[in-house]
Amino acid sequence: MLGHGIPAEQIIVFAYDDIAQNSQNPFKGQIFNKPDGKDVYAGCNIDYKGADVNPAKFLSVIKGEGSGKVLKSNSNSKVFINFSDHGAPGLIAFPSQYLYATDFHNALLAMKEKQMYNEMTIYIEACESGSMFENILEDNINIYATTAANPSESSWAFYCSPADVVNGKHIGSCLGDEYSIQWMEDTDANNICSESLSTQFGTVQTNTHDSHVMKYGSQGFTSEPVGNFQGTCDSQASVKGFLREMNRVKPSSNEMVSSIDSRYAKVHYLFTKYMTTHATEDAEELEKELQYRRRVDERF
Repeated sequence: MLGHGIPAEQIIVFAYDDIAQNSQNPFKGQIFNKPDGKDVYAGCNIDYKGADVNPAKFLSVIKGEGSGKVLKSNSNSKVFINFSDHGAPGLIAFPSQYLYATDFHNALLAMKEKQMYNEMTIYIEACESGSMFENILEDNINIYATTAANPSESSWAFYCSPADVVNGKHIGSCLGDEYSIQWMEDTDANNICSESLSTQFGTVQTNTHDSHVMKYGSQGFTSEPVGNFQGTCDSQASVKGFLREMNRVKPSSNEMVSSIDSRYAKVHYLFTKYMTTHATEDAEELEKELQYRRRVDERF
């Protein structure tokens, strides 16, 4: 999402954070979600970790309540929620507690009452995840949800042994989940400012073979681009457009950027540097320059 132009201050991350430094991780301080992929832990700023990853904290954050980083959206906002963990009929699991479908639904209704969104998209990766919405989520409150599985089946792990190889080493664990891998890789592979939500759903549904990908709620805005929720396609800020185009050029591609608007030469330099090093200090330097460019773009 950062790569698609969403400012870090508008992203809230919950993660138990027990993988990167785990004694069984052959790449200490790194996390990979695909064979020979990039380190997805680098530059990841976790807002809530450990015991703070619990249903009560999550619900308060999405309702904009409590201390710490909370959702500060309004009636014009497009909100995206992604959840990935275990599940069972009528619930999704946090590390030590459960979030029940009725409690989640009540929180969504509270967000609607408080005018915290214009449109909302929710993606859930969990077993029996369809049970969080089936016969529960209304189709007239502008919330569109997709799930990895129907209400009565498992979702499936992906990139498991023997495919769990990074730099010649077996990780010893599955690297992701089938539904999540499909939508994330689809987002990475396409121009999300032209691909619609409904197109992405169709692609993910077709490519997810071991469970039934489902959709629920409002369908009236699924013709909108994925980037309205996972990026910044609604924004006319040129710096965000620059970031989107930079993200579309894959490091392994023969496509080259031959010219850059001189106003964004430093952003290009810092972006290229970070994509090479994935160092925290380079991410911070890039974010600092992006904040400066946003202030300039907003002023002029």
